[in-house]
Amino acid sequence: MLVKDAYLDSLRCEESALAHYIHHLLIEKKISLDDDMSKINLEQADHQIVKEMIQNNVLGIHKIRIYSLKMNQKDFVFIFAASEQAAIKFYCEKFHLTPLNCHEYSLDFQLARGNDVISFRDMKKDCKCFPAIAGYFVKPY
Repeated sequence: MLVKDAYLDSLRCEESALAHYIHHLLIEKKISLDDDMSKINLEQADHQIVKEMIQNNVLGIHKIRIYSLKMNQKDFVFIFAASEQAAIKFYCEKFHLTPLNCHEYSLDFQLARGNDVISFRDMKKDCKCFPAIAGYFVKPY
């Protein structure tokens, strides 16, 4: 895999640490986008500079996850949020109840929507602000 592909994947998947390390090594000209990622040594990076870049969020990465919150024995709501606590808080504000539980799902989890299949990652692109409700699921008896 090329550095270019790993960099784009890290940005797409919101892998902040890897994206910032690659970004730093590119700026320092210690790697190029056409290098093979398997030959890259992240130890070449100045870890203090990368730490500051991550803390200052130089690349503007705001990781959003998907959570399933149990409403009752058969109803669930999926919420996009930055953290489990943010998802629960949003749920409480929206429904004026406390969820029975909250579990994180993979953004790559696919589900049926009409006659198609879509991932939460693709659904997230439709949202403009977070937290946001992604959808509901009713467990069949």
